[in-house]
Order: sequence, then C-alpha cells, then structure tokens
Amino acid sequence: MIPLSLEEVARLCAGELTRADGAAEITGVVIDSRRVKKGDLFVAVNRGAEFAPEALQSGAAAVLVPKDAESELTALAGAVRARSSARVVAITGSTGKTSTKDILAALCAPHLNTVAAEASFNNELGIPLTVCRLGVDTELALVEIGMRGLGQIEQACSFVRPQIGLITGIGPVHLELLGTIERVAQAKAEVLLGLGPNGIGIVPADEPLLEPFLPDGLDIRRFGPGGSSSLVSFEPAEDLSRAVFEIEGERVELELALSARHQAQNTLAALVTYRALGLPLEGAQEGARTIRLSRWRGEETPLLAGGLLINDSYNANPTSLAAALEHQAGLAAGRRRVAVLGTMAELGADSERYHREIGRFAAELGVDAVLAVGDEARSYLEGADGVQQREWAPDAEKAAELALEMARPTDCVLVKGSRVVGLELVATTLEEAFAA
Repeated sequence: MIPLSLEEVARLCAGELTRADGAAEITGVVIDSRRVKKGDLFVAVNRGAEFAPEALQSGAAAVLVPKDAESELTALAGAVRARSSARVVAITGSTGKTSTKDILAALCAPHLNTVAAEASFNNELGIPLTVCRLGVDTELALVEIGMRGLGQIEQACSFVRPQIGLITGIGPVHLELLGTIERVAQAKAEVLLGLGPNGIGIVPADEPLLEPFLPDGLDIRRFGPGGSSSLVSFEPAEDLSRAVFEIEGERVELELALSARHQAQNTLAALVTYRALGLPLEGAQEGARTIRLSRWRGEETPLLAGGLLINDSYNANPTSLAAALEHQAGLAAGRRRVAVLGTMAELGADSERYHREIGRFAAELGVDAVLAVGDEARSYLEGADGVQQREWAPDAEKAAELALEMARPTDCVLVKGSRVVGLELVATTLEEAFAA
C-alpha cells in the first residue's frame, strides 16, 4: 500500500482512531484482525472493536472504529488512488466477473506488477480494500465491482477511477431490487460512464440490452459472436485445454489451465482487456498455464472408482447454472450425473419460472438425479420431469445427508447454488466421503 500518515487518516475518517506507540503512518488496511500485519490500519467493522487489543498486539499501526465503515474506507481508498499511477481495470457483469478477473490477473502478472481483487471482494467494503492495496510500484490494478442496485457502480468508479471498464455479461440477477434485466444492463453500464475521456469499454457483442447505455464517443470493443474478437475453438482436457482465439484480427493459440468452455469465453474477455492494455498476445501463454480460479468456482475433485465432484458452490444464477450443467454433461463421459442445485437468490417475481426452466434444462441434458436445496429450489423439481431421481432438502445440512445417499463414488456430481444456501458444506461432505 502507498503509505498514508496517521494525521491524514484522522482527517479522512470520522471514527475513533487509536494509534500504536510511535506509529506515524499506515502501510495497509484490513478489516479482519486475524490478517493484521505490522503497520496496518485495522478498521473495526461490526464487532471488530472487540479485537482491537489483539490487532495492536499483532503490530497494527492504529485501530479505527468507524462511524460509517463504507464512507471511511472509501475516503482512504480515494487517497491511495490519487497517489497511484497504476492503470486500473474495473470488471463487472452478471456472471463470470470473478473468474474473468482471476484469468486476467494470471495473464498480466508476468508483464506488469499487478494487484487484483481477492476472491469476490466486490462490495462496498471489498472494493476500497482492493484499492488500498495499491503500492508505489503497482502498474496495474484489477478491481471487481458488484452491485445490487442503480448508482452503486457509479459511486465505486468515483474513487476507483478506472481507465478500462469490462462488462462480462448481462443476465437475470438482483431482480428483486432492479425489477428487469434492462435495469440490470443500465446498472452494469455505469462502469463505462466512470471512464475518463480516453477510456476503453469492453462489452459482449451479443448483448443488445447494453446498447442504449453505451456512452457516445467511448472506444468500445466487443467480444463474442458478432464482435471483433471471438473464441475460434476449444478442446477441453483434464490438465491443459487448448483454445484458439481471434483478437481484433490477430490469432493466438493457448494452453489453458481450465476445462470449461464458459471459462474459455471468460478468457476471451480477459484477452481483449489484456490487448487493450497494450500487452502482446504472443506473451499470453506464460500466464495462461498458471490460471487459478477463486475458491468454489468449478473445482474438480476426483472421486473413488473414477467419479468426479464439481464444486461450483460459490454462487448461482440462471446463466451460470445452465453453463455449469452443460460443463457437467461434457465431463461426465458416460458416468451417472447427480446435480445438487441450491436456490438461485434475488430473482424476484419470476423466480419460480427461472427455477423450473433450469430443472427442465437438467432433464434435457440427461441428468440422472437432482437434489434441490432451499424453498425456491422446489421449482427445479417441477420442471425436471424425466429425471429418474428427484429429492428436496430445506437446507445445506439436510442436503449433505441426502447427497451421501443419492451419490456414488463413480458419479459425476455437480454442486451449485447461491451463496445464501452455503452448498460448500455438501461438497465438503462428499469430498470427505468419496475423494480419491
């Protein structure tokens, strides 16, 4: 982190600041006392004040008990960003933003001193924490920006100050608050409004809902069907898959540490961004082999007797869940397929329909057993006529019990649901019972 004096911290933040003896500046910002390093500012959100003594004992330069954690972290991030000469890419989208960020970070790291958002640090606290990690030698920052309503991405861009804005896709998310997919597109397009006069916007070519919200005069680069960049071919493999991309007329063949086609599509978006940063496509291979996605995003674990567990339990929406089911079908290779599907949250009035459609899609793909988890997930089973075995569980704990009864160590098992369902418990239970 670019250091800030404690005098400046005190001016920026309205909360109660306790300084360590002899401390004059901060060299990091954390909100988890277990992660405190020497010189950090520990911002005690929620019940964090209870851990202030431990933070100071661990070497924190100061502890801040904020009056408004979001605004005070934002102020700190703004001060760090103002001192940084790094180029900043802001990444948002209804699906794939975390994975695309992970892929782009791997591609860029061999060429630029890169800071990237950890895991899914994309909310009101996570975004400023990412910006606060910028150091004096940081050349590139990849900032993931989520939202739940209009205006939130615009507000984040006011202190992130990106030069490149990437929208990975538009789909039915946060409909309880936004109401329509059109408003989702409007909210995501705020990342483009936050770019400077020489900014570059990168958007999917096959998404007409974005068109009304694209700023006039902005350099827009489109990827995917109908765009200037596309995925030409993809050959999945267990260790390194092979893919050919065409990026604005230039072809590149890469070996990717990814097995899912939808992750190859995310790689396409990352490559267009990589090229927009002025990096050479012939230099992309070094990073492509090192790609590691954030936790619980398509993790593949071999099971006893040749089975496979796909732990994609971090989150779910209709677009990502359909892609995960297709990926499972491609990996199954004749194995019996079990899908443990949790509720897709925040889908609003059409939630029942979206769940039924996914259940129908699972049946069309030939899934052998569906375990639906959560109240709204019952509708998966209503649409899944033709699936041989269908069960329902109210929560992850019961689902873990049923999964052990339904799944076999020779099966190909997919576990996926929204974050609120906590299906990582199911995946962990299956791993402990069946992992090779």
